[in-house]
Amino acid sequence: MDPCRIVRSAASTFSAHACVVVCTIFIHALAVSAKVSFVRYEKKLGREGVNPWIDIATVALAMSVVLVAHLIEVALWAVLFIICKEFPDFGTAYYHSAVSYTTLGYGDPIMTPSWKLLGPLEAADGMLMFGVSTAIIFAVIQRLIQARFVDLRG
Repeated sequence: MDPCRIVRSAASTFSAHACVVVCTIFIHALAVSAKVSFVRYEKKLGREGVNPWIDIATVALAMSVVLVAHLIEVALWAVLFIICKEFPDFGTAYYHSAVSYTTLGYGDPIMTPSWKLLGPLEAADGMLMFGVSTAIIFAVIQRLIQARFVDLRG
């Protein structure tokens, strides 16, 4: 195989990856910002930690916001796969993207050798974004616990 072709293929893979990763970071930053604003709003209204049902709704909302962010990010990867002409339709591309993003890794369908590296790169991006989501949800829960239970404040 021609070494120049390998370098060009790797460069195009990484540039495509970089664009989507920047978008996923931006989407997650929006989700974090929205969640922080909501928690601050609840505190300003004096509802933080007062009613367990409001706290449950707040945690459920936090989980919903990050879930929607992940679904959008999976769709971005699927669009990239369509642009790269890896899959014939959005449904197949989205399925493959979801399997890679969540690191489930069924191995079907398989990408062509020139774009195959996008799979593990998407998995790394997904793991990082799931880490951010976990941190968001944990921070919200911790904040609600500290607001509700005075003896647990640090």
